[in-house]
Order: sequence, then structure tokens, then C-alpha cells
Amino acid sequence: MTLVAPNLDDRRFQQLVDDAKRLVQQRCPEWTDHNVSDPGVTLIETFAWMTDLLLYRLNRVPDRHYVKFLELIGVHLYPATAAHADVTFWLSGPTPERVRIPPGTEVATSRNDTGDPIGFTTTDELLIVPCDAQHLASSIADGVIRFHDAPLAVESQFAPFDGAPKIGDILYIGLSDAVSSCAVTLRFACDIEGIGVDPTNPPLQWEAFTGDGWSPCEVERDTTGGLNTTGDVVLHVPRKHEASVLSGVRAGWLRARIVASAPGQPSYADSPRIRSLRAFTIGGTTEVVNAESVTNEVVGMSEGVPSQRFDLQRAPIVAGGLTRLEVSDNESGWQDWEQVTSFAESTSADRHFSVDMVAGTIMFGPAVSDRDGIVHQYGAVPPRGVSVRVRRYLVGGGRRGNVSKGQITVLRSSIPFVQRVDNRRAAAGGVDAESLDNAKKRGPITLRTRDRAVTLEDYEQLARDAAPEIARVRAVTADQGGIRVLVVPSVAAGEFGRIDFEQLVPDMDALAQIGTYLDARRTIGARVSVEPPRYQGITVVARVRARPRFVSDDLRKECLAALFDYFHPISGGPDGDGWPFGRSIHVGDVYSVLQRLPGVALIDDARLFAADPVTGERGQSVQRVDIDAETLVFSYAHQILVQEG
Repeated sequence: MTLVAPNLDDRRFQQLVDDAKRLVQQRCPEWTDHNVSDPGVTLIETFAWMTDLLLYRLNRVPDRHYVKFLELIGVHLYPATAAHADVTFWLSGPTPERVRIPPGTEVATSRNDTGDPIGFTTTDELLIVPCDAQHLASSIADGVIRFHDAPLAVESQFAPFDGAPKIGDILYIGLSDAVSSCAVTLRFACDIEGIGVDPTNPPLQWEAFTGDGWSPCEVERDTTGGLNTTGDVVLHVPRKHEASVLSGVRAGWLRARIVASAPGQPSYADSPRIRSLRAFTIGGTTEVVNAESVTNEVVGMSEGVPSQRFDLQRAPIVAGGLTRLEVSDNESGWQDWEQVTSFAESTSADRHFSVDMVAGTIMFGPAVSDRDGIVHQYGAVPPRGVSVRVRRYLVGGGRRGNVSKGQITVLRSSIPFVQRVDNRRAAAGGVDAESLDNAKKRGPITLRTRDRAVTLEDYEQLARDAAPEIARVRAVTADQGGIRVLVVPSVAAGEFGRIDFEQLVPDMDALAQIGTYLDARRTIGARVSVEPPRYQGITVVARVRARPRFVSDDLRKECLAALFDYFHPISGGPDGDGWPFGRSIHVGDVYSVLQRLPGVALIDDARLFAADPVTGERGQSVQRVDIDAETLVFSYAHQILVQEG
């Protein structure tokens, strides 16, 4: 419960005026005119107004003391986190040279009527490596790899799969080099022989060999109809692609494997025929972050005393955005110092520093005197006269960076051969810095937990400490005394506020980070698992009548946006802070959401369906969809028919 700061003086303007008039009657009885027209009363009201201002400032003192108390127990504002996205740099055409995308390359969204462009920066170097096809091979049921290199030199037809293709038949393509994180075009010349297959949905899985085995490749486009006609297959090769040896031949291997058909998906009745193949690199993908990079900033000269503070030129710093701090040494150059969250475990020989991310302040260890007068130094002190610099840090972040897929299209840095950029998926992970009011509410919880997880609320609070970028967290009990921590990531909404189900899958690194943090703070014997919650998909089908002078198509969009906004796992629900865990969905909610729209005159019919959030398959129309305490609602799709009033 939040502590209530008392008013040191609760008098207000009118009370001060009344008190002054009573004193006038006691001290100056000859003053009998107390009306507002009297000049003396005007002076009383003037001084009462000034005193009221002073009392207001005086009553802020408890708030200041409360904030200082929070600082003493180690409560600091959570910094903003920056949204991350994978951006593909597309080349203008094949090039024989390697194209380097350096760290710090700037990209952005395009300018629109809603605001300024949102900038992003690459975090790592990307090398777009040229390649060509050097080997072709196939493998059928017997597992023997047969090479078909002739079509790479002269046109010569061959069948990559068995006469009656089966699950597990494989076409291998050996590239001249590994093309990690690159986009590769495979230009096939094929004959239409693979009958029976749906050319828009062939049962093929494209994969690349990495150090851990075969990993899936994302298909950007396939104009070959499943290797049935001349066209291109553009693949996004995973980051860990490497050259390897296959049947005694070393190359950067890719493969197309026949997989089991999904329900309603036809398979091959005969193998396609390949006449020739050409391969070349057309782009590369790297991660960008919604933040600006500042490098090699000298923050000041050390005075050689404990508890030194240095302010950075830019703030706030995004979570994890300060990567390296160095202190000069006349003999050995620059020395690295390690960032810590607390100096409690630091000795006088440890090169430690801490950072206030929100204020942009670097702090070195203090010296503390014990009851016997002995001074203990926590953390080393930089020698007097040496320079302190930060090699690199990131500023920015916030929810604004959670842009939809296809929004990052502007290349701000000039790079030869790069024609355009885009993001195939929405950016996610951007969270605004914590407000002071929220930190005040968090203070008593922090004081109670003392960095130890005992209750379910403790697990939730500590999970937020470990990963402030997550949108929601819920701790529930599991079988045999276990604890399940359910994590919902931040997501970017698309058209009408809709989100894709894949966006709700948390980043594995974030889950591991939370798990490691909780494991060090759990009670002995407690078993903790960190995972996403279950999701219950729903679909709403409604027919509404529009009021006069309302455009049907515009009203349909407003209805869809209202439904996606209300049945939203992060920002929906009755209170607008996310759909409550375990709260059932009733068709009455649909009527309530639609009827409040100004353009809706009447709701003729509204139906609610439970839907599989992955496949979208829906059941029968129901009045109520029940969910348990570990489940959230997810809007799969909604359909609105608007009729003129």
C-alpha cells in the first residue's frame, strides 16, 4: 500500500483570510469595514494568496523526503527500453564485392502526418557476402546423396526428388561461401512436371546448415510454384550459416526438403524437373534498435576522491545501452571498468561503477566510516587527473519505437549498392521510462521483498526488475509447489490495432534473463519456470446499423478498431491496462463496445466464437467463452457488416 504523505499545514486561502479578519477584530477593533471593497481587506487577501503558495510548497517537503527514502533503499526509476527489429538491406543488384553495413548505420520510418520519423540504429556489423551456386545434389529414400552439377554449367534436366516424391526427399544446393544473415536469390529454370502440388503452397521446407544442424530459412517470395516453373526463390539465411562438408564436398549448403502436408494441402504426385540454377546474394538482415548511439564521450577528469559523479551529455540512457567505460592510464592506455548495480560487494581494488540511466549520471564507489572510525572504500577510485570516457552508449527508446512491419523504409546513411531497406516484422520491446508515481507505489513492495521471492507478488516484481521491457507479468502456482511466471512481451499494433499471434511469443533471451534472475532469489526448494501464458482466441461477427450521415466503410473500421482495442491482452479490458487473466468473454461485452460508438444506431446481431489463435479455426457461436487464471484473450479476427440506417 502506498504511504500517504501528510499535509504539514492544511489551511487554504479562505481560511487564511478568515483568520486574519478575526485577528483584526481582536487587535484593531476600530477597523469595522471588512468588505472586499476595503483597501485593507484587499491587502489581507493578497498576503493570504502569497501564504497559500508558501504552504503548497511546504507540503511538497514530505514528497521529497519520501523520494529520498526510496533512493536510500535502492529504488531507482526503470529506464526506457528501446524497441528492436530486424531490418533487411536490399542491394540494387548482384555485386562481386562484399558490402559492409557498419554499426551505427541509421534507418528510419518515413515522415507522415502523425509525427516525425522514428529513427533506428544498427547494433552490429553486417557483411553481405557475394555467392554463386557451385553444387547441386539430391537425396531420396535410400539416403544416398547424388550430385547433379551439370545444370550449373550447361542446361541439363534432372529430377531433384523421387519419381513418386516422398516425405524426406531433399534437394541440396552448395553455395560458394557461407552467407550468414544474407538474402539469397535462387534463380531456377524448371519444367512443369511436379503435378498435384499447389503452386502457392508447396510442401517444401527450405533450410540452411548451421553449426547446430539444419535451421529453417524464411522464404521472402517463391515465383517458381514449388520448383515447377522458371522463377526465383528468395531466402533469408539464418545468422549461423557456415560452410560445411557434405558427402566430401565443402560448400555453404542450403536444401529444400519435402515435408508432411498440412490438412487440405496437396503434395507432389511427380517430381519437378530442374534445367539450370543461378544463385546470388541480394541483401542482408541485421538488428536495429530505436536509439541513437553516442561514442567516445569524455565525461571529465577524476579528482581522486570517493563518490565521484559525472554527467553524460545525453540522457536518458536506454536499458543496457551503456556498454563500456574506460579510465585513462598514462602507462597502459585505457583501462576497462565494470558496471554494477550496487557497490555492496565491491572492494577497494575492484574497478566498478554504477549508472543512473534516467538521469545519465555515472557514479564511482563511496567511502563509508564504521562505528570505530575505520573508513571502508567500496569500489576503486580513479586516480586524480586521469580522464574518464564512455566508449559507447545509447539514448532514446520508448513505446514510440514499436512500429509495425514494413514501416522502416528510409536509409539515412549512404551505403554503396544498397537500394532500400525494410523490416519484415514489427519492432517490439520499446517501453517508456518509469514515472515517479509508479516508483512511489513500488517502494513499499521493494522494501518488503528485500530482493527475495517468497509470495507470488514478489516473483512478479522481481521479474519486472530483471526485464523492464516486458509488458505484463503474472505469477501463478504450479503442481508440487512450483511457480510459473507468465510473461507477455511488448508488441506493436497493426491495422485497426490488430496484433499477430507470433508477436506474443517472448524473446528466448528475455525469458532466460528473467529465469536466471529469479533463480538466484527464490526460496530453497522452489521450482520456477518462466514462459508465455496460454491464449484463447476469439472471433466476433456482428451486423450493425449506421446512424444517418455516417459512412459505412469508416464505421466498419471504427468497429473493428474498437473490438481489437477492447479484446487486447496488453492494453484492453475494462480498465485499459490489459485483459485480466482468467476473465471470461461474454457476448454482452461485444454489445457494450459497439454500442458506445457514436455512429452505431443499432446492433442487429452479434455472435462470439472461440478460435484457435494459431490456425484460426473457430467453433460454434456461444454466449460466453470461459478462460482460466493462466490464460489471456487474443483477437484472431473480427467481421463487421454495416447497414445504412
